[in-house]
Order: sequence, then structure tokens, then C-alpha cells
Amino acid sequence: MEQTAEDYKLIFEKEGVYLHTNAKRSNQDTTIPGFIRIVERAGVPALEWSPLEDEGRGAPAVLYSKKDGEEETNFDPGYEPDWAVVNTVKRDREHVPVRDSGHWSFSLPLSELYSLRRARFSLGRNFLVLTSRGGHPLPPLHFHRGGTRELLRALQRYIILDQSPVDGRLFIAYPHDSGALSQSFDKLQLFDDGSDLVSRFIQDPYATTFGGFSKVTNFFREALRPPGSTSYSRTAQDPSLHPQSDDEPGFELITCGVELGPKPDVTRGQPLDKWDEFLDPEGRVKNPERIKELVFRGGISPSLRKDVWKFLLGFYPWNSTAKEREDILRVKTDEYFRMKVQWKSVSEEQEMRNSLLRGYRSLIERDVSRTDRHNTFFSGNDNPGLALLHDVLMTYCMYNFDLGYVQGMSDLLSPVLFVTQNEVESFWCLTGFMELVHQNFEESQEAMKQQLLQLSILLRALDPELCDFLDSQDSGSLCFCFRWLLIWFKREFSFEDILILWEVLWTRLPCDNFHLLIACSILESQRGELIGSDHDFNTILKHINELTMKLDVQSVLRGAEAIYLQLVQCKELPLKVQQVLGLYVPSSSEDESPDSEASETQRLLSQSQAGAASSNSARTPTCP
Repeated sequence: MEQTAEDYKLIFEKEGVYLHTNAKRSNQDTTIPGFIRIVERAGVPALEWSPLEDEGRGAPAVLYSKKDGEEETNFDPGYEPDWAVVNTVKRDREHVPVRDSGHWSFSLPLSELYSLRRARFSLGRNFLVLTSRGGHPLPPLHFHRGGTRELLRALQRYIILDQSPVDGRLFIAYPHDSGALSQSFDKLQLFDDGSDLVSRFIQDPYATTFGGFSKVTNFFREALRPPGSTSYSRTAQDPSLHPQSDDEPGFELITCGVELGPKPDVTRGQPLDKWDEFLDPEGRVKNPERIKELVFRGGISPSLRKDVWKFLLGFYPWNSTAKEREDILRVKTDEYFRMKVQWKSVSEEQEMRNSLLRGYRSLIERDVSRTDRHNTFFSGNDNPGLALLHDVLMTYCMYNFDLGYVQGMSDLLSPVLFVTQNEVESFWCLTGFMELVHQNFEESQEAMKQQLLQLSILLRALDPELCDFLDSQDSGSLCFCFRWLLIWFKREFSFEDILILWEVLWTRLPCDNFHLLIACSILESQRGELIGSDHDFNTILKHINELTMKLDVQSVLRGAEAIYLQLVQCKELPLKVQQVLGLYVPSSSEDESPDSEASETQRLLSQSQAGAASSNSARTPTCP
């Protein structure tokens, strides 16, 4: 169909822009002179380049966008990669051609433009490399006669270009209607208009809770099924019965007939403030379990965190001597910088042909620009803390390339880097932390699904009335807790409180799933605000998000430990709840009798009562 003048509008044009084809071992010239243009076609703005030889033929062929009738596999116009739930860096992408029958040209809709990099190659300094949202770079453009500044100014009529704080040559593209994304994350206003919050959450609950927009996940499409698709029995039945066919797989039918008994009073202790007295003459930690008990009970004094965290996160073995730790540090330092050199030595030309590494770098640069920017350690565009955050995350990609970088990992690293104040130590502490939570970031999301199911099991045993209310408001899936579990409440507490919470959780006391009890404690503290209110799905989500920075970590910890003790004391605790708490692990030989199980529960109960009675010295129960 012939294009009319009304369909086509030229906004910007610059001659003398050479496309660098990267052709090698060829007599062909590797640079092609042409025009760069911003045009509107039927009202849709696009960035186009065409060679001089095409001048007079009309507009260049659209060779970058999908063809009519073709399934859209490379681009999703609605996809915003900020804060995606899973890794959005895809492997084995097909390289989209920008030439046809020997003629080079491209037309890229501005909605698909992800970034612009002012690159430095051998032919000059005025190169511009464009990357699409699908992760595909276009051939570099060389501005022989200048004009990059004019192009950037013209582009800002349609998009916002935000300079990366760790790379002054990189500009990230945002649509004007999401201009808040160019601000620090902490300044984002999520609930300025709640009218479409439900639809936004259904599209992507993780992005909504973080204030951005990203891909839909299959799991949450299932989790937000229509009411009635998942049923729970509320009549007294045998807990050993298998779920009916319409029940969520993995759920035990937990009835409201379970009598938990009163919740015990719990007191917190003082932070661990002595370290040297726990070391023998050679520097070994004499009683690691005692250290963990004290940390669980009261946290760690800020002056000791740098030392103790390295043990809690596995950088140093508890039984290592001071001399052995010196050797470990030397070896680990060498190993770290070998990995860092790997990505540092990748040239821009090489990275253009490595979509996976390029995708990791892009996600890291975006996340670093908004991670804990209110903290002086990371504030300001030229702050060295930002560069360290970037470099450690890039090096982690080389350490664990299969997992790579997934959005949210920067939240796990920033407190660790803040405490250690050391690039190498923060890296190895991060690897220890990721050993605990790496499954949260896997693309299948099976671990996250399992944790939400386990949280539902616990909450139904603790508070069936609250569960019934959430079910009635289409919130029984507890999807609003996704962010809590993914990055261990990092966005819910103040920076100082999260340091306390994490060091408590790293002790793995009183059980591995204590973070689920933290979530239960928060939800129980809010039951009065929820039950009996007129909250629907929309306002429940809004209320939960508005708890951010309003929670007191000591109160939440007391509540979580009290819940644990209350459950342990229950004589008829459903088997599924026991499994979540680690109180019962099925034996392959099935040689555990009911009496032996009851005896073990009684032993744990005795330890738990002793732990509640002492605020500072009694041993907190550990789960088998």
C-alpha cells in the first residue's frame, strides 16, 4: 500500500551518519554513509537509518519490526523490563537482520528502544549503539559530522533518556508515561491512582509492588484464578486425607478444629557485643552454636557485624584459625579478581555479540541506579559505592553464569556491601547469601510457589478466620507476600532494621523456614485492619504495600518466635505444618513410631519453653 503524506511525518534528519557493518576479511567497505531520521508513521514514532543510495526511493523498509502475520517473538510493546519477577535475559536469541538483499537499513519504533550508548571505536569517538528491548544491538552509527546531541534532544520529545550513574556514556530509554522510572526507586509513587491497580497487579504482581511494570508470569496467572477454583475444607476431617481433585496440589486439608493454645510471651535479648572472648588462642570460634543463639536472640552490635557476618554467610568456616583465614582471604581475593578481569576485558565489539552478558549488564546498570540511594554509601551519581555495587554484581554473573543476574539481587548485596565496606568480602558474603535464596530467582519460580503454599499452610493453621477473609476477597493466594519472600523483606523495613532481621535469619534458628513465620507475624499484626473492613483485593494490596518502613523489627521478631513456640506446643499439629517447620521429616524406612515422634516433639517443646524463659542465655530450639 502506498504511504500517504498524512501517514508519514519527518521530525528529525541528519546526513553523514555512517553505519559500521563489522564486515571482516572482505574487500567491501565496512562503513556505509546514510541518513538518521526520526519519523512518525501513522502517528507511531520510529528511529530510522537508510543509506544514501536509497535516497529517492522513499522511506526505508521496516526490517527490524515484526512482519504482518508473524508471531511476535522478539518484542512485546507492553514489556517493561524493570523489576521483572524472573530473569528476562534470554539465551540463544536470534539476531534480527538489518539488511535485505545487500541493502542496509533499519526502522526501530521508539517504544522498542531500550538504550543508547555513546561508544568509542577505532574510527572515532562519535559512535552511537542502539539496543532494542529484545536485547538486540543495531550496528554502530558513526556521526562523521557530529549531531549526536541534536538527535538526543529530538528523541526526548518522545522518550526520557536517563544517564546511567555508573556509565556516563549509557542512556536508558523510558516512555514519557512512565517518567517516574527515571527517578530514584525510593521516590516512586505507586498509588497515585488506584483505579487500575487490580489490572496492573494481575498483569504482574511483582512489578506492581515494586512500582514498575514487567512481564507476566505463568505462576501468578494461576495464583490469581477466579474464586472457587481452589477450595479448602473447613469441616473437621482427618488431616491425613489427600486433597480433593480441585484442591491446590501440595495442600493438606487443615481444619479450623486445631487447638493451638495460648501464644507464649517472648522477650528479646541484647545484641552480641563481645567477640574475642569466643575465640581460642589460635583464633577458632569455640562455641558457634552459642554465637548463633545470641545473634538470634538479640542481633549483633554494629561494630562486630563485619566480623560475624563473614562466619554466618560462610566466607570463613567456624573452626578456622586466624592464620587459615588469612590464607582463605588471599585465595578468595585472587579468585575474585580473576573473575572480575573476565568481564572487564570484554570489548564493546565482543559484548555486542554476547546478548546474555549484555543483558545482564543492562539489568545491573538499571538496578544499581536506584538501589538504596537514600543511604549515603550509595547516594550521588559519582559515589564509589555505586561502582562497587555494579562490579560485584557483574562478577557474580561470571561466578554463576547460569543464574546470572536477576532483578532484586542488588537489594541483597547493598546491605552486605555497606557492612563489609570491602569489594572482595562483600562478593563472597553475597555468594553465601545466594546459597540460601538462589532458588527464589530461578526462572521456573517453583521455589517461590512452594513458599507461598507453605505460608498458606501456616496461616490457615494459625488464623483460619483471616484466611477465610482473604479467600473471600480473592487474596487467598497471598501473592502480595511475594516480594517479602523473594528478597527477605528488604523493602519492608528500614535499612538498619533489615541488618538485624537478616542476621537473625542467617542463624537458621529456630528452623529453616523462620522467614515464613516472619510473614505470619506481619499478617497477624494486620488482621484487625483487614477482617471486618471493606477491603477488597485492590485495597488489601494497597494496605500491605503501605506497611513499608512502618514495621518494627523487634515486634515482628517477637511475634514470629511466639508463633513458632505456639505451634510446637500443639499436640495435634497437622503433619503438613510439622513439615514446613522441619519438625517432621518422613523417613525412607518409615521406622519412626508415633511414640518416638511425640517424644521428639516433647523434647523440642522443652527446649522451646526454656528458650522463651531466658532472654539472653537459654538455647533457642533448632529443628531436626
